[in-house]
Amino acid sequence: MNGIHRPRDGRMIAGVCAGLARRFGTTPTTVRLLALLSCLLPGPQFVAYIVLWVMLPNEDRHVARSY
Repeated sequence: MNGIHRPRDGRMIAGVCAGLARRFGTTPTTVRLLALLSCLLPGPQFVAYIVLWVMLPNEDRHVARSY
């Protein structure tokens, strides 16, 4: 796998956590739980999620680019 992309299946909101889970070899539930727990800490977690939502390509674009 060359990069991170948002998968078509397994999405809850935008697929950011599912994409990160695929990239790092863990379950989407684990990444979602870590993201939720990180929101209890001060910092720009919501901004980071939105930036990843915009920056990460959909799986359709990622697959089309690899051909």
